[in-house]
Amino acid sequence: MLGDGILKGLVETARNFAGSYVSKERMTTVEYPEERLPLPEAARNFPFLVYDGDDWEKGLRCVACQICEKECPPKCIYIEKSKDKKPDYVGKPQIYPAKFDIDISVCMSCQICVEVCPFEAIKMDTEFELATDDRFGGLLLDRKQLSRSNEYYHQIHPTEASEVDARLAEEKAKVEAKAKAAAEAAAAKAAAAPVEAKPAPAAKAAEIAKAPAAATSPAAPKPLPGTGSDGTAPMSAEDKKAAETPAKPDEGEPKAQGEPKE
Repeated sequence: MLGDGILKGLVETARNFAGSYVSKERMTTVEYPEERLPLPEAARNFPFLVYDGDDWEKGLRCVACQICEKECPPKCIYIEKSKDKKPDYVGKPQIYPAKFDIDISVCMSCQICVEVCPFEAIKMDTEFELATDDRFGGLLLDRKQLSRSNEYYHQIHPTEASEVDARLAEEKAKVEAKAKAAAEAAAAKAAAAPVEAKPAPAAKAAEIAKAPAAATSPAAPKPLPGTGSDGTAPMSAEDKKAAETPAKPDEGEPKAQGEPKE
């Protein structure tokens, strides 16, 4: 029949129109902004930075690795690294972002920054009421405007946040166990190291007294000439006898005054 599809469509439209006045399932109009529909957990809009604790600046998980900045397709993230370091969630000193800006007028909500972040520091927010009359400054969010607590993260994404917390706690426990094992190994090694024996004071004093005595001991006497030990030929018996006999004075020499006459 010609126009059968048109008639079926009109009947369906009339049925839905009439049912919207009597059926709660068909009364889908929400009087926004007084009434709001609950957002699904998987909803996402623009990124935000997660921090732990009460201080957003000290508790930021971001370590300014700049992976999200490099991987962002529209290049709407700008990061500057700090000159100093602060402890991260496991207590390790890390660089933090001195500047972290996101231009949400350019952001395409692709969530790539969340997927590539190795520190669970950036997540997707569900807030969408961000309209402003400032086209540039009002849509360029700095790190303070982007910071959200871990409790807020649990409110909007409870399942995902619980999984992230469990994973971070496991990593922290591994780091602490490794540090404890290293400290115990170092202590055991120091206890097992041999202690060098120091010389006793009396023995050391005896060594010091002995050294000058050896230095001042008299030298051995040199051998006499003619004994053969100094390299010369030994003396004959006649030469020895002549050397031992005292020399007699010459008779022709005058005697000294006062000497007795023979």
